[in-house]
Amino acid sequence: MSHVIVVGAGPTGLLLAGDLAEAGVTVTLLERRDGRISNLSRAFSVHARTLELLDARDLLDRLDSAGRVSDLRLFQRVHVDLSRLPSRFPYMLVTAQYNVERVLLDRARAHGVTLGYGAEVTGVRQDADGAEVDTADGRTHRADYVVGADGYHSAVRRALGLAFPGRAVIRSIMLADVRLAQAPPDTLTVNGNGSQFAFLAPFGDGWYRIFAWDRRGDVTDDTPLDLDEVRTVTKAALGTDYGMHDPRWLSRFHSDERQVDRYRVGRVFLAGDAAHVHSPAGGMGMNTGLQDAANLSWKLVAVLRGAPADLLDTYHAERHPVGAEVLRISGTMIRMAMLRSRVGRTLRGLVGGAALRVPAVRRRVTGRITAVGFRYAAPDGADPLVGTRMPDLDLADGSRLYEHLRGGRFALVGDAAVDGWADRVRVVAPAGPTGRTVLVRPDGYVAAVVAPGDDLRPTLAALAGPPTRERRPGSQTTGNRSNGPDPFARMPG
Repeated sequence: MSHVIVVGAGPTGLLLAGDLAEAGVTVTLLERRDGRISNLSRAFSVHARTLELLDARDLLDRLDSAGRVSDLRLFQRVHVDLSRLPSRFPYMLVTAQYNVERVLLDRARAHGVTLGYGAEVTGVRQDADGAEVDTADGRTHRADYVVGADGYHSAVRRALGLAFPGRAVIRSIMLADVRLAQAPPDTLTVNGNGSQFAFLAPFGDGWYRIFAWDRRGDVTDDTPLDLDEVRTVTKAALGTDYGMHDPRWLSRFHSDERQVDRYRVGRVFLAGDAAHVHSPAGGMGMNTGLQDAANLSWKLVAVLRGAPADLLDTYHAERHPVGAEVLRISGTMIRMAMLRSRVGRTLRGLVGGAALRVPAVRRRVTGRITAVGFRYAAPDGADPLVGTRMPDLDLADGSRLYEHLRGGRFALVGDAAVDGWADRVRVVAPAGPTGRTVLVRPDGYVAAVVAPGDDLRPTLAALAGPPTRERRPGSQTTGNRSNGPDPFARMPG
């Protein structure tokens, strides 16, 4: 029986573990912390592309949608309008990370993920047949593959001997969840005056998330923080503190920009904050990790089903450039907030505001922040659509395309033979003519454009594994696991 160990039970690890388990893979999820989900988390936003991925897993109705934000006003003059996004979700959902974790944890449990809490990883080894993870309790866990989704201080990354190059961007950021006596006029508020900046976003339930920073207050993360300090900095940056009161959380943290050079080392992978970290500007951190997981999960499933192992190399090839771009975007935003010069701050508002009124610039900026604008490199000679994000289409039977991606399936939009892959590929008819037949990957990107007469079998075998009749039960077993029935026979067809 195929087996994957995921280290780290944050959002990235939970999404990945749930995807794998839903596809029939045996998954062990190791987490250093105890089993309680902390309500102290910095991530606060779910962007459109991540909402699409959660929709493709039928999870959206479990998230509170009260904190929808489509109109962002930055630095007083810069207006970012998300309502025009080419997505069913033209907004940012402001919700605490722990809410996302609860939904993903429930899903992982429902699909049979083995949860190992209090499991501190002390070593990782691999050979030609599998990988092993040592934990502080003296146990060794063996699997076909290991994924380190264990955050900034990743034990898996350290065990691989990988550097985490980069630098600290900003220190002693204050974070608070508070009530406000007066609601801000804009849904999302951010400004910097050269010495201080503050960011304010609503959760939609009466609570607000505050990020604040004072250039003169460079102290260590463990320095006590009180509400008066947050009030003072917020008032200096925004002109008012909106009568903040009753904090439920006060904390300090620092922000680094770092990215590992390799997301894959043999049978071990890195995802989320274990692979990349950046400033909180733009709210892209948790989103990028969840998108890492969605990219990797279906590829692991395919290879465990017999697809060529080099499919796994495309995880690094596709996600590393996205991680690098997110570092650039968030770095630019935080540096704009920290501008010292009055002239620079004036130009920030004038130039930024004018640029975002240009449609092409607006599409590029909002597409990058929300990730709906990212595309993956396609092979030489491929159709230009290959590697692009496929929008959620209305289908002839009244359903939607992303509903057919559930369970980690591919979708063939149009008409072509998929004999032998019906358990992994749904053939669907669009509500209106599209002029072409498109194979959509489980993560919602175009895998291939199929011309009349094309033989789709080599593409399906390369991306989803051999057809059902050629699959050999137990062929992926490693270590001391006995051969058993094909776990993918449990997949609904």
